[in-house]
Amino acid sequence: MRKFLVVLLAIVVSGIILAGIVDEIKKRGYLIVGTEATFPPFEFVDEKTKEIVGFDIDIAREIAKALGVKLKVEDIAFDGLIPSLLTKKIDLIAAAMTITPERAKVVSFSDPYFTAGQVIVVRKGSFMPKTFEDLVGKKVAVQLGTTGDLEVSKIEGIEVVRFTRYTEAFLELQNGRVDAVVLDFAPAQAYVKMNPGLVISSGILSQEEYGIAVRKEDKDLLEVVNTVLRNLKKSPYDILVEKWFGK
Repeated sequence: MRKFLVVLLAIVVSGIILAGIVDEIKKRGYLIVGTEATFPPFEFVDEKTKEIVGFDIDIAREIAKALGVKLKVEDIAFDGLIPSLLTKKIDLIAAAMTITPERAKVVSFSDPYFTAGQVIVVRKGSFMPKTFEDLVGKKVAVQLGTTGDLEVSKIEGIEVVRFTRYTEAFLELQNGRVDAVVLDFAPAQAYVKMNPGLVISSGILSQEEYGIAVRKEDKDLLEVVNTVLRNLKKSPYDILVEKWFGK
């Protein structure tokens, strides 16, 4: 009898483990996605609706749809996204997050879904840096923990000023308290479009790929995410690209 109970308990525990996060999300009725909503056109707050929208949010909505649940979006400082994921405050990260070896040590990434690169933004009429090395001796704003932060931090002589939100970084640039902002090309274009006094001074200075991050143990959710991304790339992906980058 005792052996039977042990075996039964093992089967029950095994079943719970196999059920995984996907069953938990379905039972809950909504998918919790973490993002950082100052990174247009990937994620930002719509001025009219006050809702978080963007390319990544549309992809997250497709993931929620595949799971048969609603989407709940949490706006979190970029450097707090992975800690929030690991402490189970969110189910996944959809935040134009670059796949790096360091991040991949603590989270699992989906298949890449977007290729990006870093550029330099300055005020019109100021100096026109073409490379990261041109920023030596200058004060450069970045978002804490981003690829831009990592890239300029490699170069000795650049004074790196870190912010939790890109809106803060660009406000400092407009007010002349920093000399440049380094960030990904697509959001740089969006910020320059919104602020005519700014200009992208460089070409694309790096190449990186974005991925959606999940916890290491959530292999069932990762499988769903990758399936959605593969299905999107068959045609709806181009529609999303045109929607958010074609304007």
